[in-house]
Amino acid sequence: MISTPFTRRFDLRFPIVSAPMGGVAGGHLAATVSNAGALGMIGGGYGDLHWVEKQLNLVSASTDRAWGIGFISWSLKPEVLQLALQFKPAAVILSFGSLQPWAAQIKESGAALGCQVQDLQTARQAIDAGADFLVAQGAEAGGHGGTLATMPLVPSIVDLASGIPVLAAGGIADGRGVAAAVCLGAQGAMLGTRFYASEEALGHQDLKQELVRCDASDTVKTQVFDVLREYAWPESFTGRAIQNDFVRRWHSHTSELASRAAALMPAFTQAQSSGDTSRAMVWAGECVSLVNGIESADALVRRIGADAEAVLADATGASSTGPTYRR
Repeated sequence: MISTPFTRRFDLRFPIVSAPMGGVAGGHLAATVSNAGALGMIGGGYGDLHWVEKQLNLVSASTDRAWGIGFISWSLKPEVLQLALQFKPAAVILSFGSLQPWAAQIKESGAALGCQVQDLQTARQAIDAGADFLVAQGAEAGGHGGTLATMPLVPSIVDLASGIPVLAAGGIADGRGVAAAVCLGAQGAMLGTRFYASEEALGHQDLKQELVRCDASDTVKTQVFDVLREYAWPESFTGRAIQNDFVRRWHSHTSELASRAAALMPAFTQAQSSGDTSRAMVWAGECVSLVNGIESADALVRRIGADAEAVLADATGASSTGPTYRR
């Protein structure tokens, strides 16, 4: 068993967190991950109150273990956070934008404040805001993120954090990746793309199958889907997605796309709901090369966790119970 202060805080069997992927990580996925012994997260996305409430009701009715919810800071609405805190999540993760005034409200509720960071500057801001744990997100991650790679980013954040738990994210999809994260000083890992390709994740089956079909070279960092949907993402964050006909058409022509967004949006919405992979948005990290099937989240947690323990035991010559984190 890989025991760290982070796993002990949330009573986890495995040092694994499912990423709060907007529109993908609903209450069913979060509950399944938590029931398997990891920390399941709901993706609060852009803060649709009714959708968030539905997922909160689902997770709270489906597990008595620790679970959490994540939000995009710059789009978070006070009423959505207030609603979420009423359901007593064990953790709330903020990403992409100012942490205030949300950080204080989260900590006052008793939930652990997690902050996803992409560099030392955002890590310092999170520490100053009172973060209970950090998620060091490398550029290999699917969806929105920064520009620094996971391998050098994680230990630099660990050194800066001085004992505050750090999770690694970006490019991790199996037990080898989780074990590597622990070797870098992280107390666990957050996985997104691998859990997108799960039975419990929301989204059309054909879009999930695209994750199985593609590899890392099929992904690209792009602003296409933000421009199309007219979402005001800070320019420092682009999103890693599967390249398709739509991305190839507009990736280098975002100004023209902006002028035609309203006209193109209905076809995009239809593509997303029907699973048309030539037009739909499929966020995916570089670890998509390691996704070779759609499985239950329960099976994923247990296999990835067991594999991580085995890898660390082999690497350190430890017993089958694996190492205990003592930092």
